[in-house]
Amino acid sequence: MRILIQRVIQASVSINGFTKSDIGRGLLVFAGIEDGDDESDIVWLSNKIINLRIFDDAEAVMNLSVKDIEGDILLISQFTLHAATKKGNRPSYIRAAKTDISFPLYEKLIKQLEAGLNKKIATGEFGADMKVALINDGPVTIWMDSKNKE
Repeated sequence: MRILIQRVIQASVSINGFTKSDIGRGLLVFAGIEDGDDESDIVWLSNKIINLRIFDDAEAVMNLSVKDIEGDILLISQFTLHAATKKGNRPSYIRAAKTDISFPLYEKLIKQLEAGLNKKIATGEFGADMKVALINDGPVTIWMDSKNKE
């Protein structure tokens, strides 16, 4: 599973011109699920997301997590995080899991993040054409892959 995290002042997702979800200070998280992902990937990544210390403390040092600041999370499914661009100019998404695999894992990721954060998170709509707006804070953008735990 690949995720892209952006520390935000605010973020929202709209579908067909209507706002589905919006958050204030917190994390915008894009998640791409691939074949071979399972609940262990969800547990590892959700723990990292919730406890990642990328918010400033009183001394302006990135030392606080989204949980510490009681921030929000907006989770967006994004299969394009698994784009293969080695050959040609058209990305291949063959590594991205099909809906019958990815949708249940996406729902489990939502539940795991909510349990770890101890509150509801905001989401997009799986498989929809979404318009995402954000104000990146920093900017701070972090990429993680559960298969390459660096």
